Amino acid sequence: MKVSRLHVLTFTAMFATTLVQGAEHRVGGIVDLRASISDTLPSYLEGNFGKFTQGDGSNVALSQTALVYNGTFDSGFGVHITGNAYVQNGDSSAGLTEAYLLYKALPSASGVRLDARAGWMYPHVSVENVQTAWSSPYTLDFSTINSWLAEEVRHKGFEVSVTRLGRYSGSNQDLALGLALYQGNDPTGAMLAWHGWVISNRQSLLHERLPLPDLAPTFVPAASDAFRELDHRIGYHAFVENEWHEKGKLLIGYYDNNADAKVVKDNQWAWATRFAHVGFKWMLAEDLELLGQYMTGDTLMVSPRNGRDLVFNAFHSAFALLSKSSGRHRLSARLEEFVVDDRDTIASDMNQEYGKAATLSYRYRMSTHWFAQGEYSWIQSARAARRVAGLAEKLREEQLQVAVQYLF
Repeated sequence: MKVSRLHVLTFTAMFATTLVQGAEHRVGGIVDLRASISDTLPSYLEGNFGKFTQGDGSNVALSQTALVYNGTFDSGFGVHITGNAYVQNGDSSAGLTEAYLLYKALPSASGVRLDARAGWMYPHVSVENVQTAWSSPYTLDFSTINSWLAEEVRHKGFEVSVTRLGRYSGSNQDLALGLALYQGNDPTGAMLAWHGWVISNRQSLLHERLPLPDLAPTFVPAASDAFRELDHRIGYHAFVENEWHEKGKLLIGYYDNNADAKVVKDNQWAWATRFAHVGFKWMLAEDLELLGQYMTGDTLMVSPRNGRDLVFNAFHSAFALLSKSSGRHRLSARLEEFVVDDRDTIASDMNQEYGKAATLSYRYRMSTHWFAQGEYSWIQSARAARRVAGLAEKLREEQLQVAVQYLF
């Protein structure tokens, strides 16, 4: 079991602070046990090209065990800490995935409220991962967009948002504007470039090094230290969110890690990664939801010796998800498309990728805390780099999963 001593100390210090301040304490979490049958390659988690968490054949895994602590002070300050543990593919690991202080002010007389977060956090991008411990109530595995966020898009910084609450003026809309300034994510882009888009629920731990495929170029490291700071430059994320009460919301934003693409330390490269995103959630009818998300951006790393682009990829992905709930039942279907467009001139580093995916998921609530879920996923993709490993460039992968979840 791999656990970071630094993250344990962080958890302990934050928890002790809340005790001293006399906070209100809330603990929640999720336990997710799965069995799966997959027709795929060895998993990307093993440094290969399989696009699922589990590799080929049948597998049983403790897919997620998460513990979430929230402490709230009377002053409006608080603490949020999420720890995750996994036992899968013959390996076990545990550690933190988020840890931040937060502040939620009381609204002003005109309905303006200030919110702030400081620490390690996900950027405010997802409209899909809204359940306990950044999991999804719709499908067992996330979309390609949110699988990438879960793998290597986290940061350490400060985020502030200002919300105009509509109820103070008789409106049914809340409008929020937000800005985050951050560090701690210079290698973001390496996983997307070198193994491509995936469909998974695996959230990388803050201390983890993520294995990469054994590719031809000498500049490809064995693993990526996804949440490392290399150039000490500050990135930013700006977003606007409009929510219609009891109807839905629209979220638009722009993310730029502002990395110096020429910096390399200990064979870890800084990637200049930026993307725009738009997502929405809308109630089409009672208990019928439509979700959609689109992301487009690019990522770059440059030779520090001659300034040549070593990797320059544009990318985009989009999904639409329809979900119908009825009593104890929820049925969700998701369609998506994903692309990595290799624009550099390094012939030995082939990152070009195009694919489509479909997921059908059924969830049954057995009791207040217990859920059973079955899910089928299909991915068809063409990825040039698979030829380097003697694999087929075009590949269809399928997976059937059943899960028992306990949420508290």
